[in-house]
Amino acid sequence: MSFVSPASSQPLFSSKAYASPELVPHPLGAVCQDKFGRFYRFCEVGGSDLVVGNAIQAPAQIADHQDMTPSVAALAARSISVTPGGTAGAADLYAQGIAVIDTTPGLGYSYPIKDHLAITASTLFVVNLINGFSVQVALTATSRVSLYSNPYRNVIQAPTTMTNGPVGVCQYILTTNEYGWLGSGGPFGTLIQGTPGVGLGVGIPGSTAGAVAIHAVATIACVGHMMDTGQDGKVEAVKWILN
Repeated sequence: MSFVSPASSQPLFSSKAYASPELVPHPLGAVCQDKFGRFYRFCEVGGSDLVVGNAIQAPAQIADHQDMTPSVAALAARSISVTPGGTAGAADLYAQGIAVIDTTPGLGYSYPIKDHLAITASTLFVVNLINGFSVQVALTATSRVSLYSNPYRNVIQAPTTMTNGPVGVCQYILTTNEYGWLGSGGPFGTLIQGTPGVGLGVGIPGSTAGAVAIHAVATIACVGHMMDTGQDGKVEAVKWILN
């Protein structure tokens, strides 16, 4: 795991907009660590401001951008062309995300995405791969491709029904469409649902948006464990384990 220094770019307790993507100081998901050993991840906020102490998840999946039919892509191709379903998307929605080949030929390969133009519903578009990556098994019209956003792009408050996985906990008021840091590993103040016992695992979703609840293996994604006995509706210390 490589680390970046927020001190020379964007402080941990800040929310910042940038005039262009080229000015953003870190890749999405970049990791830093404070002097107490706590881990943070660099993120871009989605359509609503984030609340301090709230659990945060990755953006909701777009089903129409999964299991798509590609055009033929030759071995060593630097781009993949796909036709989405009936949902459009912004330019570079999947920049710094991945394209996963989910059906043979090419099954199992995943490719980091550099950029793409705006997505028009049901219309072929081109996904360019990050420099240094190319198609390893030629794709045909039998192959299928699914696109996944970088989990730290357009992050949102964890809802009461999960639409993606957990990415961290908000530790500063992060503003819509701005950039900042989420706590991801170590002790952080976190909104609690119910009264989970000290040392017990907690996760999302809870019945309160942004809260963590006692972990249940079949229904809740574990994010950490309680550092005291939980009090419903309070913000208390949770040792996060996402890193």
